[in-house]
Amino acid sequence: MGRARMETSLSQIVRLVEDAQMAKAPIQEFADKVSGVFVPVVVLLSMSTFILWFVAGSTGWYPLRWNVDDPFSFSLLFGISVLVIACPCALGLATPTAVMVGTGVGATNGILIKGGDALERCANVGVVVFDKTGTLTRGKPMVTGHQVFTDLSQDHSLHSFLSIAAAAEAGSQHPLAGAVKDYAAAMLQGSKSPSKEDGAAQMPELASATQQTDIPGQGVKCMVAGAAVLVGNKKLMEEGGATISPQAEEYVNDVISRARTVLLVAVRGEVVGGIAVSDPVKPEAGGVVARLNQMKIESILVTGDNWGTANAIAGELGIDKVMAEVSPGGKAAKLRELQDGKGVRFNQNRKTTVAMVGDGVNDSPALAAADVGIALGAGTDVAIEAADYVLVRNDLEGVLTALHLSRTVFRRIRYNYAWALGYNLLGIPIAGGALYPALQLQMPPWLSGACMAFSSISVVLSSLTLHFYRRPEAVKRDRSLVNIDIKSDAAWNAYVLVRWCMQAFVRESWLIVI
Repeated sequence: MGRARMETSLSQIVRLVEDAQMAKAPIQEFADKVSGVFVPVVVLLSMSTFILWFVAGSTGWYPLRWNVDDPFSFSLLFGISVLVIACPCALGLATPTAVMVGTGVGATNGILIKGGDALERCANVGVVVFDKTGTLTRGKPMVTGHQVFTDLSQDHSLHSFLSIAAAAEAGSQHPLAGAVKDYAAAMLQGSKSPSKEDGAAQMPELASATQQTDIPGQGVKCMVAGAAVLVGNKKLMEEGGATISPQAEEYVNDVISRARTVLLVAVRGEVVGGIAVSDPVKPEAGGVVARLNQMKIESILVTGDNWGTANAIAGELGIDKVMAEVSPGGKAAKLRELQDGKGVRFNQNRKTTVAMVGDGVNDSPALAAADVGIALGAGTDVAIEAADYVLVRNDLEGVLTALHLSRTVFRRIRYNYAWALGYNLLGIPIAGGALYPALQLQMPPWLSGACMAFSSISVVLSSLTLHFYRRPEAVKRDRSLVNIDIKSDAAWNAYVLVRWCMQAFVRESWLIVI
């Protein structure tokens, strides 16, 4: 079964990369439009070149030193050379070759890219929005403590409290729910049941929850042993009509002041206890935020957690803008505001390309609403499906690599276009005889054809240089610089370049034959 799952995942990755390599980037529309006009214009230029040279020769404008015996053949060579040297193929190859190599390089670096359109959008990102739990934090929260405010069953209030909390969270997939279940299991397993000889009642067995309903961004409500139960944040308690005692308020404020998340448990409309949960930040998170600031890309934290915990995490990582107590649907709305330039530091009141980094089901609406959705590979299938980029290595440095690689690929695409257009702007006049009056140099059609083929090959070789891409310098992790750059030796780089050159030559030859 394990091998079958591995092969299934591998086949999905291969399919994803292949689909991305076949997808067109929006910038390709520019090449398509230019190519659509380019061919008739070149045909017209070729005919005009022939006519101009033939008319000049027929009317005696050729100097005697040119020794032109047949103006028709002489002019026809210029016209044919113009037609042959013009190369729309280079324009057509500029984008797809770079996208194909770029997505392959991304996969090599643990980044799956779902198409050329995602590459183009990612190259223009101005704001990166991070989810908190499981994205900036390790996603492995641990309960650091609890407090019971009300006796639930006389001598066994702690057992009942943990039993109810674990039962309510039993059907949830949220990391905090997992922490509560693990903590309750450990505490209940380690507790000792009173004996009948002591005259005390036996501890009740673990309860089971019914009518369970997950409330995204708040918690869960259900029925446990016939009692209505709420487990979640303070907002859920307030909206659920639960009474929060002064003791509970004091506990909440104390937990939040220590940059921890508090889960309250309410039974029959009364908050009976609280659970403190800590989820430490990832070691690379602070360095990634600092590097994004250097790149003039604003970092924003959006979370369904309380403001106190969110501000503490943001302060630790150097994030200035925080959006807390936001529902999953609210995250998508916040992203749309950022896309309009509202509240953006570097690009105020202007259209901004926004990337969202998340890993959970609750992040899926925001990942889909963002211009670029980036999902962590260890996240849920729903989040991965909604994202444009998938970071296989589950490392936030992959965000920097994704942005850097996207910019590198599209810088290469612009180089390709500049070369293809510059080649035609320079080659067509030379083939048309611009240098002949001064130097008596005429480009024969066979040389024009060779130059045309060289222009296409040069664009392919330009794209293949992306194989020498290097990840950005590693960020600091826990005050130490960790170098995770993967460097290949010169022999391997040469082998890769030669292999791709041969493949490109075969493809180009096949296109010419077709």
